[in-house]
Amino acid sequence: MVAAVASILVRWNAVKQMLLREQRTVTQRLQFGLWVGGLFSLGVVVRILLRYQAADVSLEGALVAGLLGGYVTGTIAGLLISLPALANQEFLALPLMVGVGALGGFLRNLASESEDVWRFSPFFDLSIYRWFRHRRRGPSGAFQMLLLFACVSVEFLRVQLGTLFTTKRLFYLYPGQPDPEPIIIGALYVTTVACVALPLKVWNNTRNEVKLEEQRRLLMQAKLDALASQINPHFLFNTLNSVASLIRSDQEKARLLVFKLSAILRRLLRKHDTFNPLREELGVIDDYLSIEVVRFGDKLKIVKEIDEQTLEALIPSMMLQPILENSIKHGLSSKVEGGTIYLRAGCAEGRLSLTIEDDGVGIPAELLADIYNRGIGVSNVRERLTMLFGQECSMSIDSRAGRGTRVTLDIPELRDTLYAPRPGVHETRPAAGAAAGAAMQAAAGRRRS
Repeated sequence: MVAAVASILVRWNAVKQMLLREQRTVTQRLQFGLWVGGLFSLGVVVRILLRYQAADVSLEGALVAGLLGGYVTGTIAGLLISLPALANQEFLALPLMVGVGALGGFLRNLASESEDVWRFSPFFDLSIYRWFRHRRRGPSGAFQMLLLFACVSVEFLRVQLGTLFTTKRLFYLYPGQPDPEPIIIGALYVTTVACVALPLKVWNNTRNEVKLEEQRRLLMQAKLDALASQINPHFLFNTLNSVASLIRSDQEKARLLVFKLSAILRRLLRKHDTFNPLREELGVIDDYLSIEVVRFGDKLKIVKEIDEQTLEALIPSMMLQPILENSIKHGLSSKVEGGTIYLRAGCAEGRLSLTIEDDGVGIPAELLADIYNRGIGVSNVRERLTMLFGQECSMSIDSRAGRGTRVTLDIPELRDTLYAPRPGVHETRPAAGAAAGAAMQAAAGRRRS
């Protein structure tokens, strides 16, 4: 029953947050003590009202509170747990529960590290076996034995106090026979140890799951940052090569190219969001295309067909620039008469569709089959989309030799839901960080499932 209750309670986010904190303020310790004390006091109420004695795990609850929260938490929890018993004229419950809660805080301070508390196992026989057989007698092993001894000792103290006072001053469980079997007495102490260890084990599993989820999110963020760092040098080196080729032939164009490049780099260094509004990404594209127009002159034409409703939609940062760069470098640069690039954006039914099309030389069929394994730009964009959206996105490349290439991206339409839209604007400016976190959590959840 203790394990079932612990499993149910840990589903609450407030409980998870309390359990994940290793360092707490005085206010947080008080709150934690109130929560644990209120929880275990319900068992005392059930025992008094329904005379269901097994529901009373007050001693174990006070000890767990002290172990997890320290002196303040243990004392507050012990006090709350003893209140229903006091109302039932069990006057020894108050000093015992408060003392056990404080004892839990004392034991917590003796642990060499906070994780030693969470390692306490209901399979204490294995801890004893390891202690004597494998001689694992370091600080962690010694603490496990000390905690086991403390559980047995407080139960022994409760039984002795209960039997010492003939009147009903304290609740305790003990066989009613004159000469109870040792195995029955042993079961009583084993139950006490289990009622302390099981909540710790259940809650520790939840702590580990939350930590693993956070590690997945951080790993995904690190991979995305690594992919973004690939794009920027890729673009930078290609542009610098263009500048080098123009320095001798056209110094004015080279100077203008450097100026435009500095504007792009200033934007990249100023902001490193995983997601940006399409409006901002189009600004980056304009700066980039202005560089290419300087190189190609009137041979390069840009046609934009952008639905206004898509301007505030979020897209991964620097997602369009590598595709445009490939269109110009591989599709149009070798075409004597130049060509046109079409950039389209539209949204419908919660999906955002982005298309980059050129009328260049196209991609030969034998190269198109292996397009994602060639170069950085296209494979980078595809990998970032997969990490962020999983199966909820698609990237298609259609090309015919001599007719041009079309790249279509279809992703979920992400928008800011924290702010109400202003009059005349489809949505307010999105919070890129929040959307990035939501997308990464969703991707982590898909991988876990």
